[in-house]
Amino acid sequence: MRWQGGRESENVEDRRGQGGLSGGFGSGGGGIRIGPGGLGVGGAIVVLLVSMVLGIDPTVLLGGGEQTDGSAAGRTQVGDAAPRSQADDELKRFVSVVLADTEDTWQGLFQQMGRQYQDPTLVLFTGTVSSGCGRAQAAMGPFYCPTDHKLYIDLGFYRELRDRFRAPGDFAQAYVIAHEVGHHVQTLLGISDKVQAAQQRARGQAEANALSVRLELQADCFAGIWGNHASRDRRMLEPGDVEEALTAASAIGDDRLQRQAHGTVSPDSFTHGSSAQRVRWFRTGLESGRLEACDTFGTDRL
Repeated sequence: MRWQGGRESENVEDRRGQGGLSGGFGSGGGGIRIGPGGLGVGGAIVVLLVSMVLGIDPTVLLGGGEQTDGSAAGRTQVGDAAPRSQADDELKRFVSVVLADTEDTWQGLFQQMGRQYQDPTLVLFTGTVSSGCGRAQAAMGPFYCPTDHKLYIDLGFYRELRDRFRAPGDFAQAYVIAHEVGHHVQTLLGISDKVQAAQQRARGQAEANALSVRLELQADCFAGIWGNHASRDRRMLEPGDVEEALTAASAIGDDRLQRQAHGTVSPDSFTHGSSAQRVRWFRTGLESGRLEACDTFGTDRL
């Protein structure tokens, strides 16, 4: 990506090194969230998915047990404390530039709709963090909290993305931020509230999960919209960047994660969508650049 020298967002809150904050799972914001999903409807499935992604005991995410990663001893964990390096500071600049570019994109698109975009805040943390949705652990991955309109990420997640999920590259990293910003857009447009209400009326867990999948795929599509404008309007993308993002989207599909964890796939328990679905909807947003193309709720084909 051609990001060096780009405008850095002023909406970055650096809490790295402040791990171990007190507090438990919040109730006002629906509990810890990955995207807009939470520990309310479908929450147990979300925790299970996260534990499969990162290979840890799900009781750790619920506040009990000891963390084990099931892999070779000594593997670096997300959120491990380490001296801040020049590479860490460079990564902070990178995410600040990416966030600023999403601000430019969505401010313009909201203006076209006759609305005003409210910039989210990106919180960088190490290990654990207190959010408007409760206390979060780095092991749960990046997430967006609609209660405080903030995105949260432990930059160590990018090591996991590169090493464990084999999805390296700066545009893959940018996709992660753009996806969480997509959840912020859904919140501003009232989509998230409608989905949460529909989940509460759902007839069973499978139906609630299916709504979560559509919400997550739309956030992927919104991330693609940002990529379209970053490429078309500001020439930020370079050869190979799109492939990096598609690799990342594929790497975190529910089917792939479940197969890696258990050797079997259970579509009814999907909360984020299959690898093919995530790739398809990110590509849809990337190629169209239009919100209308991202109506994951108005189609039978995901």
